[in-house]
Amino acid sequence: MLIEGVFAAVTTPFYPDERVYYRKLEANVARYSRSQLAGMVVLGSTGEAPALNDAETSDVLRTAAEAAASEKVLIAGVNRESLRAVIELAVAAAKLQYDAVLVRTPTYYSTQMSPSVVANYFRAVADRSPLPVVLYNIPRCVPYQIPVEMVAELAHHPNIIAIKDSSGSLERIQGIVEATRGVAKRTVTVTPVFEAVTARMISTVAVQAATFVSAGDLAGGPAIATAAPVVPIKTRTREVGFQVLTGSASIILPSLEAGASGAILGFAACAPEACYEVYFAWKDRDAKLAAEMQERIAKPSQRITAELGIAGVKYASDFNGYYGGYPRQPLLPLNADQKSEIEDLLAGIRN
Repeated sequence: MLIEGVFAAVTTPFYPDERVYYRKLEANVARYSRSQLAGMVVLGSTGEAPALNDAETSDVLRTAAEAAASEKVLIAGVNRESLRAVIELAVAAAKLQYDAVLVRTPTYYSTQMSPSVVANYFRAVADRSPLPVVLYNIPRCVPYQIPVEMVAELAHHPNIIAIKDSSGSLERIQGIVEATRGVAKRTVTVTPVFEAVTARMISTVAVQAATFVSAGDLAGGPAIATAAPVVPIKTRTREVGFQVLTGSASIILPSLEAGASGAILGFAACAPEACYEVYFAWKDRDAKLAAEMQERIAKPSQRITAELGIAGVKYASDFNGYYGGYPRQPLLPLNADQKSEIEDLLAGIRN
């Protein structure tokens, strides 16, 4: 699976009484689908996944999948405290036609998460997951930073295809890129313009073929579903290595220059176009514009996502025309001064 470009780590909207607001989730995902984003991560850290019960988790994954455009790559956060529960979520995500799963280290028994335990856990998930696995390193939330050496070792597993690194360290991104450079390349299916082919794209063509009714059938009697002259998706293949994505909007450009394939960003939930512009300018080899676009979002992204957190991203989403709302307790909403600060930070980043 090609995991390349900029992905939004989407929020989970709530009503004031903290019920999940599924209609607003649909609206947000549909709007992201009209952007230049490569895809979306559902139920990552920005999605407040630990605050949802099993039924809500299932419904959020289903709602987002149904609302997303077929060409957008969908990655499901499937994190729980046991291997069994993680695999159950991965299977559910596969049935909903997600393209990959995002997996972090379990946290509760943190003192027992030795390197051997963690490495065995990720291998076991990858062995049993029906979807490709994206490792998730987020030391500010999980009291364990996956060692670069372990990432290099795990990268050889045929079902572990990428890592999202949210350490905020460019040096670490560079280290992972270098350490995984020797991993055997994988052959992935892409479109003629080298973009990802998703499970939902393939499914859409299959459904069209199965439900096609010919003009002759309509004119001559009862309509009968027949094999359709549907043009299959034109595809080609591409060789890709282990894919490294930054989780920090403030270092998108230097990460790309170091060899990262893209970024998965909480800041893209409230400013997707501004994040994508950094990637687009870099890909277009416009170094000056890329640097300008990176500088434009560096301070706002750091303050909103890293410091103000979920409440900051949600209010910034409200300010930029998405639905953010309040976080679920124990997290608290912003105060008036913090809201005013975000409005100032985003004054030149309205999208």
